[in-house]
Amino acid sequence: MEDISEVITRIIKKRKLSEDGKKIAKTAIKHPSVQAFLAQNKDKLNKEIVQASLPTIFNYVEQIEAPNPVMEGYTPKLFLNGKVIDITYVPTEAKLNSEAKMRAERRIELIDLPGKLRHVELENVDSTPERDAALNEVAMFLASFKKNKHIKGLYLTGDFGVGKTYILAGLSNAIARQGSRVVFLHVPSFIASLGSHFQDNSLSDEIDRIASAPVLVFDDIGAETLSEWSRDDVLGVILQKRMDNVLPTFFSSNMTMDDLAEHFAETRNNVDEVKARRLMERVRFLSKEVFVGGKNRRN
Repeated sequence: MEDISEVITRIIKKRKLSEDGKKIAKTAIKHPSVQAFLAQNKDKLNKEIVQASLPTIFNYVEQIEAPNPVMEGYTPKLFLNGKVIDITYVPTEAKLNSEAKMRAERRIELIDLPGKLRHVELENVDSTPERDAALNEVAMFLASFKKNKHIKGLYLTGDFGVGKTYILAGLSNAIARQGSRVVFLHVPSFIASLGSHFQDNSLSDEIDRIASAPVLVFDDIGAETLSEWSRDDVLGVILQKRMDNVLPTFFSSNMTMDDLAEHFAETRNNVDEVKARRLMERVRFLSKEVFVGGKNRRN
């Protein structure tokens, strides 16, 4: 078939258009997206289709060039609809990104933590020498997690306010973008709220639900007040199930792992180093300890 642009040019010349009209028509035909469509469909187009579709092409270019879209979040696109060229509307890249972000945010369950953590993006986490080790580990985890959903997590330790929770929030969002569900819980509040499940006998289900989460983040572990029961029958059960199934588990703490072992040994009424060591074996199996330094950003 002859060049479709030449066919269109002849059609425009034959039309009873003013000089300005012809100029507008030729400009529309030369629009890059129109040219791309014509080139892509040159074997399917003929003179009759083009002649019948010229008003649609002009309308399309007007919409493309207009400052405000016909439909917010959508952009017009030409397509061959039988024997005519027609316009459809497809989501813009910005809308697709926005929808992907909302889907990811719905995959993150926050327990006793502020909703703003759902919006933390890793690229917005300040990179400093004191944080570089943690951010590098996070990047390596994400690369590995794409291929293997059963890998070791991280244990971020450091002083108050250095950004441990913030980094793990960014990580959680990146994981959710990959399609996995994340449970992100504040350990002291979670332990304190366990009694609320006694009335409806839902505690066992809640423990199992958290233990089975594809990805689990324990925030501020070590700041909770433990009983033997909450240590052994709650944390112990959750961590054991996660260890058995090699489910990615993350921790943030103001304590090092060695300090956490001492914390686990001391409950309200007893000291039991054996059970503490057993619990720490699970923590160490599930995560790699990484120090996060820097200034207190909460001040």
